[in-house]
Amino acid sequence: MSGNLLSIGKSGLFAAQAALTTTGHNITNANVEGYSRQGVVQATSTTMERGYGFVGTGTKIAEIKRYSDEFLNSQVRSATASTSSLDAYYAQVSQIDNLLADTTSGLSPALQGFFSAVQDVTGNGASTPSRQALLSASETLAGSFQQIDARLEEIGAGINTQIETSVNLINTYATQIAEINAKIGSYGSIEGRQPNDLLDQRDQIVMELNKHVKANVTAGGNNALNVSIGNGQPLVVGRQAFALAAMKSPTDLTRLTVGYQTGDKVTQLPESALVGGELGGILEFRAGSLDRVQNAIGRLAIGMAFTVNAQHKLGIDGAGQQGKDFFVQAPVSVKAAADNAVTSTAEVGAVILDPTLLTDSDYKVESDGSNFFVTRLSDKTRTKIEPYDPAGTTRAIDGVAFTISGTAASGDHYLVRPTADGAANFQLAISDVGDIAAGTPIATAAPISNKGTGQIGAGSVSADYFTTAQNLPVTLAFAAGSGGQPSGQLTGFPAGAKVSMTFNGSTTTHTGSAPFMSGASYSFSGVNVTMSGVPKEGDTFSINANVSGTADTRNIQALGALQTKNILNGASATFQSAFAQTVSAVGNKTREVQVNASAGDALLKQVQGAANDVSGVNLDEEATNLLKYQQAYQAAGKLMKTASDMFDVLLSLGA
Repeated sequence: MSGNLLSIGKSGLFAAQAALTTTGHNITNANVEGYSRQGVVQATSTTMERGYGFVGTGTKIAEIKRYSDEFLNSQVRSATASTSSLDAYYAQVSQIDNLLADTTSGLSPALQGFFSAVQDVTGNGASTPSRQALLSASETLAGSFQQIDARLEEIGAGINTQIETSVNLINTYATQIAEINAKIGSYGSIEGRQPNDLLDQRDQIVMELNKHVKANVTAGGNNALNVSIGNGQPLVVGRQAFALAAMKSPTDLTRLTVGYQTGDKVTQLPESALVGGELGGILEFRAGSLDRVQNAIGRLAIGMAFTVNAQHKLGIDGAGQQGKDFFVQAPVSVKAAADNAVTSTAEVGAVILDPTLLTDSDYKVESDGSNFFVTRLSDKTRTKIEPYDPAGTTRAIDGVAFTISGTAASGDHYLVRPTADGAANFQLAISDVGDIAAGTPIATAAPISNKGTGQIGAGSVSADYFTTAQNLPVTLAFAAGSGGQPSGQLTGFPAGAKVSMTFNGSTTTHTGSAPFMSGASYSFSGVNVTMSGVPKEGDTFSINANVSGTADTRNIQALGALQTKNILNGASATFQSAFAQTVSAVGNKTREVQVNASAGDALLKQVQGAANDVSGVNLDEEATNLLKYQQAYQAAGKLMKTASDMFDVLLSLGA
């Protein structure tokens, strides 16, 4: 009997000792990240049947239980991935927000300064200082464009570094998870004999992994965890870890993207599939904000270069020569994928046709082996090029002329970025004040000998003026009709020239002569004039070539009018308002991400709190447990002493 009592006391002593040890383990690891509270679960030992009933034999330790809720842990992992993604996005987009919102040295004051300098030339036509000031303001504008683009390129280079760092960390975590899977598996799967500390360590690594990319976790065999990312690409399967690779984009060797490595082969992963975590956040930022802002600023630069150049070339410089390009307009960037078939003979080109139709998007030209398609990447709008002639086919899409020729293999693709290089390559094309084409190549006049009140406007020219044989001077004469004044005809237009007459929005075409209407405009051979007043029979109006643009500022005045003309965004925005829209869009996105990040952080703290309620160590509770198990230990010791005393009594009786 005493021997059985001794055994019972011994089992209680061991149970209390294990409980004390576990409680001490909880206390010393209370501040360890990812540690889950543990507890000793006791069970009654097998009872022994006696003739009078069943007698207990003490206690045993059923398991060292780990308090952890996988459902709550999954919520914490998901919230961690989302919050890390938003934080990474905000850290980057706030840089662009600060860059564009600079009202003292940013692009907005440079735009205003350029057009102010244009207005100064308009008011001081022959002034060399005002023209020199225009060149200086133009250089400042070009510098502002280039400075913004250079900063955006720096941010892009930083994204490359972050991608490489995140990929390396993800691979490290994958290897560690696989190694722990192997260690846990080596202990088998006996109920109650789980390596709790290894389970905590593995869960914490999975949590760290979710800070870099959203990882989907499923239970595998032998207590292993399987981890996948993206569209289901396995990262860890049991004891095997797979690897990602930071690879150069096939269509842009300066840009890093993420590939999935299988053996010696690396396959590029769709960036849109890698969501969550720091990696997902910076990839989303690059595609959704960085690229679009760079394209938007480039579109503004190209729109300015295109329209300013077009107007400048309608004027004449100080030597009477046709104006040249005022700014350098960047060419469209077209890059073939590095992995296109070597047998491909396809060539893709693109040029800007109409800046009013340009978007902020890039385009993908791809082949299925027999057809070509152009996809606008911002919304995935796909356009089939048909009919297609391998000798060369041109198709205008969003203000860009795509020219495609040759044949390609299925899967061959090209990246077309119409505006990406616009700001980087924007610069002043002229360097001498004498090259400023401020004047208009024609001059009009009405003799003082005219009897009526008819007047001819100052006149302007279109691009056709410089490509059409001119027969200036031209003298237009008014011939009264039988209906009396002011009806009649304007005669004297160049022989064979087609005259377009526009009145009240309606245009008619004439040859040799045209009806006179006050307020009507007349265009022929690239010359545009407006007539007004009430002429009389025999009144004449002359149109002559302007041989010097030194004091004439009509063309530079027309150039200055571009400041308030709706040119961009489908001819709905001026240069200044288009830039303001970009600044506003970035500001709104920055605020949106900031608010979402704050909400995500609050959600993360909430789910972490719920998980900690289950797995966290409460030091007050553990202190209470110390007293409880200490008393249990002492009581079990007393029981063993009592059994010993009883045994001594039995021995003494025998003596």
